[in-house]
Amino acid sequence: MTAIDEKTLAYLLSPSRSGLEPSLFVPLLRLLAEGEPVTVAELATASGQPEDAVRRGLSAVPDTEYDDDGRVLGLALTLRPTPHRFTVAGRQLYTWCALDTLFFPSLIGKAATIESTSPGGGTVVRVTTGADGTITSVQPDTAVLSLLIPEDEGPVRSSFCNQVHYFASREEARPWLDTHPDGEVLDIEAAHRVGAAIAASMLA
Repeated sequence: MTAIDEKTLAYLLSPSRSGLEPSLFVPLLRLLAEGEPVTVAELATASGQPEDAVRRGLSAVPDTEYDDDGRVLGLALTLRPTPHRFTVAGRQLYTWCALDTLFFPSLIGKAATIESTSPGGGTVVRVTTGADGTITSVQPDTAVLSLLIPEDEGPVRSSFCNQVHYFASREEARPWLDTHPDGEVLDIEAAHRVGAAIAASMLA
């Protein structure tokens, strides 16, 4: 594992940096994967925690998306469109960043089809996974994923997720690297290892 891989794990597994505790985050992902907004009461039941604790947990993540009725629409996995399309059991969902797509399948226990548009050349990268998170296909096979660990402690979506993309190749990612010299691009296998380690820690 590279230094940036380790920094990614340390960043994403620290609630003080990334937001929601796994005891709330994993049940929320599983509820959102059903394709409907999630109420505080539903998340309280799924997590086995009081509603006040759920509200406090959600408030720790300022990027959490809500509808007009106060139901959760998204937190990393979202019902609102992003460049990262995440299809589960025929339901069209989205994620905040490319890395999410590689470890959410194992957290929710469902196979996924991923289509993500590269910000470099507009190429669509397609990835499929099994219900255990195993990658079953990548197109094109030259695809890579960008990572950039923020120096500050800003909201996770704006400070981290918005820089985590799929690119069709290292060559296509070169302009991004030129403007983000502290960043790195990983092949999909390496990125998946990072995601798998995150998932394993959260499930533990």
